[in-house]
Amino acid sequence: MSGMFDVHQLPAWRDNFIWLIVCRETGQGAVVDGPEAGPLLSYCDAHGIKLTTVLNTHTHHDHIGVNKDLAKRGLLEGLTVYGPALDVERVPGLNRPVSEGDSVEFGALKGHVWLTEGHLDGHISYLLDDALFCGDALFAGGCGYLFDGPPAKQHATLARFATLPPETAVFCAHEYTQDNLRFAWAVEPDNTELAARIGDVWKQRALGRATVPTTIGLELATNPFIRTDSGSIQLATSTVGAHPAEIFAATRRLKDAKAYRALSDEEAGIVALLER
Repeated sequence: MSGMFDVHQLPAWRDNFIWLIVCRETGQGAVVDGPEAGPLLSYCDAHGIKLTTVLNTHTHHDHIGVNKDLAKRGLLEGLTVYGPALDVERVPGLNRPVSEGDSVEFGALKGHVWLTEGHLDGHISYLLDDALFCGDALFAGGCGYLFDGPPAKQHATLARFATLPPETAVFCAHEYTQDNLRFAWAVEPDNTELAARIGDVWKQRALGRATVPTTIGLELATNPFIRTDSGSIQLATSTVGAHPAEIFAATRRLKDAKAYRALSDEEAGIVALLER
């Protein structure tokens, strides 16, 4: 929105994204999570980007792997490493622990830190202008497993994300969109905006293209974990009239059961959508 930075997407492993934020004024770069450093370092070298900062959202291995890899190469020392203040010991090189209400700075940029727990205790997200870097708290069409929970905490995180402007770009950490939308269709098959999104996502993936970043507006229209006011989702989860946090919890349990994965795209009605 401000025009002050670019975001570069670096695929890693099977379905991870490494996000590289580059300040246009200074050329300095900040990496957000990642399982390894190789793709990051190659990209920085090829494009003349000076890596100065690491932004970690939480401590799962595919998010702090970049720290460990940089350390093995002797490149972590001297970098500014931001990460969750509630999990300091498990973030390699952490020298700027942050939590709710804190700020991050690199180059000419300044961002804000939100505590976004539910997936994991201490999980944080970074908000720079209209760009949200949310780790595993929110996915395109879904949200992360509740390793620590409880569901009410994750629901509160998603409800807070929902207050952001609809044009806010969501830079999550994985390409899980097709699987997430298969589940979304299983619980809300009357959602016309979801049907349109499925058609678009399947086309993009067939071409080998990423479906992330998404936007808050698109998630509000199609993500079942945010759409607790949907009558269809309440029927599918047997939570009609329940508290939104209870509806979220039931939706998460239903997805975790993975019954929707037993259906082919044809059996799930997705092939018919693609043929429209």
